[in-house]
Amino acid sequence: MSDESSPERRDQPDEPHDPLESLFGGAVPPQMREALESMGLGNLDESQVAQMRSQIEMLMGGGGGDGPVNSELAHDVARQVVAQHGDAAIGATTLKDVEQVVQVASLWLDAVTDLPRPEGPALALSRAEWVEQTLPVWERLTTPVAEGLQAALGEAMRQQLSGLGEDGVPPIPGLPPGMNPAALMGQMEPMIRRMSASMFGGQVGQAVGTLAGETLTGTEVGIPLLAGESVVILPANVAEFAEGLEVDGGEVHLYLAVREAARVRLFAGVPWLGPQLLAAVEDYARDISINTEGIEEAVRNVDPQDPTAMQEALGGSLFSPEPSPRQLAALGRLETLLALVEGWVDQVTARATSAHLPHAEALAEAVRRRRATGGPAEKTFASLVGLELRPRRLRDAANLWAALEDARGTEGRDEAWGHPDVAPTAADLDDPLGYVERRGGVQGELTITDADIEELLRGDG
Repeated sequence: MSDESSPERRDQPDEPHDPLESLFGGAVPPQMREALESMGLGNLDESQVAQMRSQIEMLMGGGGGDGPVNSELAHDVARQVVAQHGDAAIGATTLKDVEQVVQVASLWLDAVTDLPRPEGPALALSRAEWVEQTLPVWERLTTPVAEGLQAALGEAMRQQLSGLGEDGVPPIPGLPPGMNPAALMGQMEPMIRRMSASMFGGQVGQAVGTLAGETLTGTEVGIPLLAGESVVILPANVAEFAEGLEVDGGEVHLYLAVREAARVRLFAGVPWLGPQLLAAVEDYARDISINTEGIEEAVRNVDPQDPTAMQEALGGSLFSPEPSPRQLAALGRLETLLALVEGWVDQVTARATSAHLPHAEALAEAVRRRRATGGPAEKTFASLVGLELRPRRLRDAANLWAALEDARGTEGRDEAWGHPDVAPTAADLDDPLGYVERRGGVQGELTITDADIEELLRGDG
């Protein structure tokens, strides 16, 4: 007798189909079953159940842990975005070219700064590889916002359900008489948390995947996104950038390699700098105000049978427009540090390339235009944490570093990074020459001459 004609096989098709248990993957509480059946969900056939499960799994992300950002979905979406725009693997020849370019850049920088070379290797990354290596930092920076969204969405749903039993408020269509909708909230909260994590995970993935197609080097965004001290170039993006310039592609690659190597050298040689930049972004994100009115409006108008409706309704309405005092303080620190970093990189790069690259100034201007029009990093941060990541005071910072170098040389210029307490502040950007004079005064007070030593010895005698 064949397996198909066995009693077990014959009985299986006769088992009753429970669409709700199929939809939710197990037993459904009686109150919830009654509410769902009254909405017509108890009459779904197997194909309809499969379709709804597929939609729900897509929205919920199907994994990614229990955190406020669905990391698995963020990863998958970012990789999909990269794949849609095209991405080529890095060949041995391209990697060798990048290693040689970075080696030349490092030699030029050795002549204009005493900060040591970074210990990491030169890397040529594809867009997908850049996503893989930077996504953990993006998740860290956006987690405070995701936590705020999760709490706000849950509260909006709770307020909406609690108001349904009040006089004058229309009931949910088909809800059994006398049933308190708020009783469903406890059962819905895990789903709301997962939905929020998936919505934000998808948004992170979309932003990072888009940025991967635009960023030229590993730290172009102005903060250390990659672990270690590697000088990272994205050759495909650099080649696209070079196409719009009337400069030889090799010269463009060299100029950008110098900028990247200088920035990595700065982050490696100034241990406090990278952590303070990341902390400023996190502080800003942690105190962000979620637009609760926009979320409540989305909750009121969303179609409960459309798993993607909430994500679409919330698009562009997450953040309140007015930053808090703590956010303004964090933003001030961040903008000052970004300006100081980019101003230093501009100054050092100009010194390193002026004698070697005939179009160094034209390339510097191209980079300035790229920043002024709102570069890819600014767009990404604006979508994820409502923050425009732009070094607004770059010209002031460049003037300060130039003045400091003129007065005290490259060694005195770089010594200003020695400790956060002596590094330039926003007030110093208002008065670069005053900062240079104060730095000179400190140096003079700490200088010990031969006459000082002799006098000290005479006093001891």
